[in-house]
Amino acid sequence: MDDQVKNDAAKAAEHELLLEFESFNETTAWELGSRLRAAADAGGHAVFIDIWMGDRCVFRSAMRGTSPANADWARRKRNLVNLLHMSSYRIGLADAEGSNTLALLALDPRDHAPHGGCFPIRVMGTGVVGSVTVSGLAQREDHKLVVETIANYLGVDLGESRF
Repeated sequence: MDDQVKNDAAKAAEHELLLEFESFNETTAWELGSRLRAAADAGGHAVFIDIWMGDRCVFRSAMRGTSPANADWARRKRNLVNLLHMSSYRIGLADAEGSNTLALLALDPRDHAPHGGCFPIRVMGTGVVGSVTVSGLAQREDHKLVVETIANYLGVDLGESRF
């Protein structure tokens, strides 16, 4: 197994432990989504962003330079995160290690994508209440943008788990 894959898998698992919200609502989604868009813009990136609470989209933004394909990638990543309550990057890294999630769970790749960029929204004492997705960069960079923005929003130092 590639050292970066192994290292990133450990860090992605740590991100899921570190990044929990005290509460999450439509206002939180708007603030987080706006920060994601600003961070992408500051980095010169064009990304599609969506944030869901359960089965409701509470934030969506398609920056200039994205296409409908980015929205579809986001949908496919979100479907997998909603099912497994793990980041899509972590699931993809597990697949790189040989777990083959889609085949084992008999999931259609047209509806599920084990590629980085979707992260579960966890609320302390409640569990996963939704997801935040970015699509438009390389999968590691999609994940990094989401994780760093959430960490900044929550005031969490990622420490050794930072990419």
